[in-house]
Formats: sequence, structure tokens, C-alpha cells
Amino acid sequence: MSFDEIIDRRGTHCSKWDMMEKIYGVSPEDGLAMWVADMDFRPPQAILDAVQGQVDHGVIGYFGDDSAYKAAIQWWMDTRHGWTVDAADIFSTHGLVNGTALCVDTFTQPGDGVILFTPVYHAFAKVIKANDRRVVECELKQVDGRYEMDFAAYDAQLDGTEKMVILCSPHNPGGRVWTAQELAEVAAFAKRHDLILVSDEIHHDLVMPGNTHIPMALIEGIQDRLIMMTATTKTFNIAGAHVGNVIIADPDLRKRFDKRMMALGLSPNAFGMFMVPAAYSPEGAAWVDDLVRYLDGNRRLFDEGVNAIPGLRSMPLEATYLSWVDFDGTGMSREEFTKRVQTDAGIAANHGPTFGKGGESWLRFNIATPRARIQEAVERLTRAFGDLQ
Repeated sequence: MSFDEIIDRRGTHCSKWDMMEKIYGVSPEDGLAMWVADMDFRPPQAILDAVQGQVDHGVIGYFGDDSAYKAAIQWWMDTRHGWTVDAADIFSTHGLVNGTALCVDTFTQPGDGVILFTPVYHAFAKVIKANDRRVVECELKQVDGRYEMDFAAYDAQLDGTEKMVILCSPHNPGGRVWTAQELAEVAAFAKRHDLILVSDEIHHDLVMPGNTHIPMALIEGIQDRLIMMTATTKTFNIAGAHVGNVIIADPDLRKRFDKRMMALGLSPNAFGMFMVPAAYSPEGAAWVDDLVRYLDGNRRLFDEGVNAIPGLRSMPLEATYLSWVDFDGTGMSREEFTKRVQTDAGIAANHGPTFGKGGESWLRFNIATPRARIQEAVERLTRAFGDLQ
């Protein structure tokens, strides 16, 4: 396929394009949707064929026998990430926001603190608050223009009522690929404070050349408190399938999670169960390799354009397709630079404060779109901030 193909998603109940006018005041007729984290690309043909096969069969019944589904997950994690997964450890959830909510619900109690390293994916805080737990924001620090964790500060900040920590790995929105040393420090932090560690690794396949993602499951001494979360949905642009994996090696934690899943009557979407084996395949792997090369080209084009505008700075992107841009250097208020992006440039981008502490002067731009749109976005931003040239 060609990632350069412009696919018109308007009028298809697409959140990214059909909701941006209501939320950001940017018309889909002449605006650019660069907010919701899905891609403007079709998934691999094998996935579309799997869905079409179910439609052609014509009977959409209950799904049975998930052995091929689990085997595909095992194959992918082994061949792509060097991680051996036991099939019995895999739970299927309705995506990873649902998976996060289930973890919060299962392993914490109302009033407990749940730690986030902010700024971070906004849905985490939403489900924590909706479950009547407390969001504990441990703010990331910027070192040489990228995020790092400050565990001495975090240790001093906690009061002992925290029961869980959620790690976004790779990091959204900052695009960090955490090193083995950093992951070991997260693990030590979780053990030191007796925390359940939930590692959301949904972006683990979307890693820029020169970087290597390390699954938290490969860090020693953490399995007794570790919940791993992965999915095909971000990698292959099938978020609407709402299928994700919660992978739990510890038998006691696994038993508790299984009971909660049963209590809530949760079972997977049949279409997602057919899509996953099609995605986690040699054809899917080749498609992802092509995708990452294309995204890397988009990243370089967008970064070069943004960083040429005085006062703007994009954080170096090591993974994901989400560019995190700081407008602090413009000297403008958040209202002013946001107005310029939305009204003057006609671009819908995520507002930084929704990601928590540290996001106040930032906007997040989705660059998983045909390159012509990236070029257009750069030109629009350059014009919108033209007085700073």
C-alpha cells in the first residue's frame, strides 16, 4: 500500500475528523486533524481480508477457541520483542483504556493513590478518577530537552497511601523509549513502595530507527507485582476493534484479575479475535517495518519545520507518532498560541494540560498522516507564527 494515499475519513463517524469542529472549532472542510491517536492509513490487507471473511461467511456468532489468537500474540512478542509469553497469562480486554480501568478496579480500593509520571496519556487520569481513586502526579523532569524520571523527588512525595503506578512505555506524549536502567529504577521504585506496576506498552512496535524498546517483563525481580498491557490496535490502526491484551505472569494477581473479568461478564469482540492473528503475522511485520520508515520521514519533516519557527521546540521523538511541541519560547499565553494553531493554522492538536502537570505550554500533534498533510501543517504553522520570524 502507499502511505501517501489521502483517504477521506470525514462523515464516517470518525472521532478524529468528525469531532474536531465541536471540540476545537476547526472545520473538517479545510482543517487538519492532528489530535486523536489513530492513523490516517488503512491497515494491512491481511486484516481487511480477515474481516471480509467473516462478512462473507455471514453468521456473526459467539467466538470460540482462542488458541490461534493467543499463539499469534506469543509469536509476535517472541519474534519482535524477545519476550516469551505463556498463553495462560493472556487476557483479552476491550482495548487498553478498558484494561487500565480493570487493573485500577481490581488491584486498588476507593481512595487509594495511583501514580502517574506526568505529563502522560490523559485517559489514565480519567479512569483513575472515575474509579474514585486519587491521581498522584510525579512530574517528569526535562534533561537536555527530553524527559527523565526523578525518583529521589518521587520518594519524598509519597505518603504511603499509593497502591499502584502506571508506566507509559514508550512514553506518550513525550516519545521516550525508556532504557533498561530506567526500567530497573521504575521496578525498584514499585518494590520500595509496595506498588502494583501496570506497564502500558501499546506503542512498543512504533519505535524510531536507532532506538530499542525493552518490555518491562524482561526486567528481573518484578513479576510478582507486574501487569503488562499490549495491543495490535495502535500498531495496525485498528483502534475501533477495541481489543487489547492484559498479560499477568504472577498466579495470584492473575487469579484476582480473572475473577474480576468474570464478575463483570466481559468477553471479547469476535471481529477483534480474527483481526489479531492476521495482524501478528509475517505480512503484518513487513507492513509495520514499512510504516515505521514512513513515520520516521514524517517525524524528520515535521521536526525540521517546527524547530525552524522561533519559540517552538519539538521533543526528540524516539517512539510513537505523536509529536510533543513546546510553545513556551514564544512568550505567548496558552490561549494565544492555541488560538494561532487552531484558528489561524486550522489545526486540531491535543492541549497539553490534559496530560497533567508539566504539559501547560505544550500541544501534541499526530503525524501519522500522509506526508503531504505534514508539509501542509508545517506551512500553516510557519504562517501562523510568521511575526516571530
